[in-house]
Amino acid sequence: MMPAAGGGGAGSVQSEKEEKVSMELTEEILKSMEVGMAFRDYNGRISSMDFHKGSNCLVTASDDESIRLYDVANAMCLKTINSKKYGVELVCFASNATTVLYSSKNGWDESLRLLNLNDNKYLRYFKGHHDRVVSLNYCSRKELFISGSLDRTVILWDQRAEKCQTALLHVQGRPAVAYDDQGVVFSIAFGGYIRMFDARMYDKGPFDIFSVGGDVSDANVVKFSNDGTRMLLTTTGGHIHVLDSFRGTLLSSFNVKPVSSDSTLEASFSPDGAFVVSGSGHGSVYAWSVRTGKEVASWLSTEIEPPVIKWVPGSLMFATGSSELSFWIPDLSKLGCYVGAK
Repeated sequence: MMPAAGGGGAGSVQSEKEEKVSMELTEEILKSMEVGMAFRDYNGRISSMDFHKGSNCLVTASDDESIRLYDVANAMCLKTINSKKYGVELVCFASNATTVLYSSKNGWDESLRLLNLNDNKYLRYFKGHHDRVVSLNYCSRKELFISGSLDRTVILWDQRAEKCQTALLHVQGRPAVAYDDQGVVFSIAFGGYIRMFDARMYDKGPFDIFSVGGDVSDANVVKFSNDGTRMLLTTTGGHIHVLDSFRGTLLSSFNVKPVSSDSTLEASFSPDGAFVVSGSGHGSVYAWSVRTGKEVASWLSTEIEPPVIKWVPGSLMFATGSSELSFWIPDLSKLGCYVGAK
């Protein structure tokens, strides 16, 4: 659907047999991006989405109680599964592109569910939370996942173990949680700090605690960059903080319109970690340079709530989810160049 993102620039030397073209993501390319494809058949807002790193698949969850699987390369919706009994709020791929993990939205059963998309059958239930799950992250390398809830608990899970729940941690606020890509470190953010844990020795407490500059508004989303060197944290106060994940140094902070307590402000690193795209409290989308801390681009919206936003792994494309699912790609005509396979 799009040329791959790379570090060699638009003039990268490639073999004659290579079909893909590598382009470096620049500010000019980012500024040119616009909606290239949109799916408008949703009957409710999209609440979550996730790309599978090893395939071209995308999964979405929405308020119309549907889970949808897409083939991104061919711009096709492959399957729609309804979760009328339990509802669905957060969704992510598990170990493969045919299995997803999702949280409920029915207000009476906060179990997490592992669902096989091929036959629409539940493989396992994960019970432990007693209030809405607001953060969920799966580490496919080790088949581990972590969840955070409004019941002020964070649970570590091992899909392979008979006793799925491996740890229960109590926190003092709304938690945002994430594993690094290797599953060696996980982070828990709340109350203006990000606490870093060694997954092998979590019972000893955090090995480091990072401050985000006095922002004590509720944590929404915490993420690692693809190479693990940077982290971002979003908060309901409309702040997006980018930190060095090793030293905890605050590299940049960006501000947008705050979001309501019922909404989630989401942001995403570009594949190279050089840029951040995010939603906002009035639905618009923004992009910033991590290096300079400056706003690179903005796209106004008629939406009134922040969109879900994710960058497609290894691609010059990101997706937003609100009342519709949109894929954003560069407008090469604005760049005065033509890109095609050699």
